[in-house]
Amino acid sequence: MGATVRICVTVNGERRESEVEARTLLVYWLREELGLTGTHVGCDTTNCGACTVHMNGESVKSCTVLAAQADGAEVTTIEGLAPEGGLHPLQDAFWEKHGLQCGFCTPGMIMAAADLLQRNPNPTDDEIRHGLEGNLCRCTGYHNIVKAVKAAAANEVPA
Repeated sequence: MGATVRICVTVNGERRESEVEARTLLVYWLREELGLTGTHVGCDTTNCGACTVHMNGESVKSCTVLAAQADGAEVTTIEGLAPEGGLHPLQDAFWEKHGLQCGFCTPGMIMAAADLLQRNPNPTDDEIRHGLEGNLCRCTGYHNIVKAVKAAAANEVPA
């Protein structure tokens, strides 16, 4: 075991403290230490976006952030995006507009889309495509993902 670091991170509104190896990636800490498996490991190279979370309100790929770098930060995962027992409007929209198939990319796609809509609440199709370009989907062809993000932005999804 290598050098360890003590970290304190607010995850989904809850303060979490841990001793981690200095080389531990945030994605593995979230999944293995905290059991938040909605954050997926797809490539470990920042190419696919399946590991996207929000750190201090901004979208980041957690496979390229050390857990130690998140010390003192606020991290939101897909599990913390919606109120307890409910769905976030983007989750509803992905369901209603068939923006998912296998579902592997969906958590990262939704986290990236939530960040996009926070910065641009009424994006065009091109702006949505550009905002999600760091997230890969092998199933859908992206058309329904764009429709889902547009529907969530327009509040077209029943609550």
